[in-house]
Amino acid sequence: GAYHEVDSSAIAFEIAARAALREGLQKAGSVLLEPVMKVEVTTPEEYLGGVMGDLSSRRGQIIGTGNRGNAQIVNAMVPLANMFGYVNNLRSMSQGRASYTMQFDHYEQVPTAVAQEVQKKFA
Repeated sequence: GAYHEVDSSAIAFEIAARAALREGLQKAGSVLLEPVMKVEVTTPEEYLGGVMGDLSSRRGQIIGTGNRGNAQIVNAMVPLANMFGYVNNLRSMSQGRASYTMQFDHYEQVPTAVAQEVQKKFA
C-alpha cells in the first residue's frame, strides 16, 4: 500500500514480520528439531554409575555399555544443547580419569516443554 508516516517505519515492518512468521509457523504445524550426538565415554569402573546418571540427567539415552581392557565404555545419544560444559563435569566426577568422544548422529524433535521455553525466548 501507500506510505504511512506512523506505520511505515523499520520497526513497524520488523514487528509485522515477526507476527506473520509466528502465525505462519503455528498454522503450518512446524516442529523444532535439535541435533543429537552419539557420545562414547571411557571411564574406570568406579565412576560408571555417576557417568550414566549424569548422561541421563542431560536427557541422554544410554544405548549400551561394555568394556575395553580395564575401562568401562558407555554409549549414549544426547542432545547437543545438553553437552555444553560436559567435559568439566566429567573431569570433576572422575578425578580426570574419564574421557569422551562425541559426533553428530541425527536430528530429533525437541520435547514440548523445551520447545515452549524456546518459543517464549524468541517470541
